[in-house]
Amino acid sequence: MEAVGYEVYLRALLDAPHPGVDKVLAFYDHRVGHICTDARLMLLPLDDHLCHRGDGLFESINFRDGKIFALDEHLARLRNGTEAIRLSPPCPWDEVRQRILDVARASGESHGDIRLLLGRGPGGFGVSPDECPQSTLYIVAIRSRLPDAGVYQKGLTAFTSAIPPKQQYLAKIKSTNYLPNVFMAREAREKGMDVAVTFDEHGCMCEAAIANIGIVDKNGVLAAPDMRHILGGTSMQAAFRVAPQRLRVEQRDIRHEDIAAAREMLLFTSATLCVAVTHFDGKPIGQGENAGKPGPVALWLKDALLEHMLATGTPF
Repeated sequence: MEAVGYEVYLRALLDAPHPGVDKVLAFYDHRVGHICTDARLMLLPLDDHLCHRGDGLFESINFRDGKIFALDEHLARLRNGTEAIRLSPPCPWDEVRQRILDVARASGESHGDIRLLLGRGPGGFGVSPDECPQSTLYIVAIRSRLPDAGVYQKGLTAFTSAIPPKQQYLAKIKSTNYLPNVFMAREAREKGMDVAVTFDEHGCMCEAAIANIGIVDKNGVLAAPDMRHILGGTSMQAAFRVAPQRLRVEQRDIRHEDIAAAREMLLFTSATLCVAVTHFDGKPIGQGENAGKPGPVALWLKDALLEHMLATGTPF
């Protein structure tokens, strides 16, 4: 195969297969300095350490009814991550925030998802951050469907994952190195179930691949795992602000016997907010006639969280 020049290569590049391009509504690349709505041009430098080393951070942010959910909470978590891995954005934080709003507006949709990626930047194929003179910032608005009402009425199935939780020093960093999460998603698919849940070496529940997990225990307390091995999600944090209207909340160790005795099991994500887990390790959650069915806390919280997120969301 012979080498080609700029014009031939660029034409071939734009014509190359790009699955999922129809879901991209708008994107921003700080290196270029413009928002674009032609997803064929959404390209990442191969020598960006974000790409070949996983040296970077990301946030998944939902917007609905023209409001971005928990924007400042997402940015605070991102900022904590930058301090942990010593990575500064290529522009001031207020500009990062403004570009998120700009990309959401450019999407032309009232609901969807934002993916924000902050990378070490291009500069070489080694491992040292010193190769990269400037970090990179990518913001993408993605088309998404509103949650199907059926998922709330049916609930989800979950099981104990064979994948160990992340080490403590990585657990609270939302890095782009998500291979354990990929393994968990594949594990769930192979088992024909919805959600894989990790447990630490002491038998304490941690998290799902892209979600936090909690229970309503036998005493009616909404409990979530201790933060040792988990990334605190914005939806779970919002739930802990909203739920005290009706029940007590606490974070503590949760073991298999607690799940077996629980009234409900809950999954928290940005997209679906709160969904019931009705079966765990093949057994129904709950007791009596309510066993294996979404419980009252899950059904209430999904609506209460949506109301809270819309009331506190950032309009664009």
